[in-house]
Amino acid sequence: MPLTRFKADKRGAAAVEFALIAPFMILLYFGLVELTLGMMAERRAAHAASVVADLVAQSSQVTTGDVGDIFQVATAVLQPFPAAPLKMRVTSVTADANAVPKVDWSQVTGGMTALGAQSTATQVPANFLAAQDSVIMAEVSYTYTSPLHQVLPKALGFSETFFLRPRRSPKVTLVP
Repeated sequence: MPLTRFKADKRGAAAVEFALIAPFMILLYFGLVELTLGMMAERRAAHAASVVADLVAQSSQVTTGDVGDIFQVATAVLQPFPAAPLKMRVTSVTADANAVPKVDWSQVTGGMTALGAQSTATQVPANFLAAQDSVIMAEVSYTYTSPLHQVLPKALGFSETFFLRPRRSPKVTLVP
């Protein structure tokens, strides 16, 4: 008789079910939080690239100080994520008479390498520029590290390249 009463007693069933399901639900919650933060970081990095290209393309000429200020604006766009892993490069590219994209000037921050003047800009897609056309190319690289380290234990790298045509002149010049 005591065994039958034990089998019929349902008082602890909810606690046992919760104990079985809770670890999975907690992992699912942390996973969604981490993936959402990662996606948000990727979107902010992409937005930083568009901001850099947009601000440079609005001028007919920029100084190295202006470019530094524009990079500061891009780091502000990244908030609340840390700006230390952000690398940026902005480059003015003009196609020569044969429609080969050549670098006019390039400025960087965060450890990215500047492109050499008059070197071929291999990052520009083929047939993107006609002869004598110009474009501002902004590149951003960001390494996102999750603060929770539960579902995304390793850092994720994001990169974005954004192209905009100069708005006020045929090309944007850099004044040292």
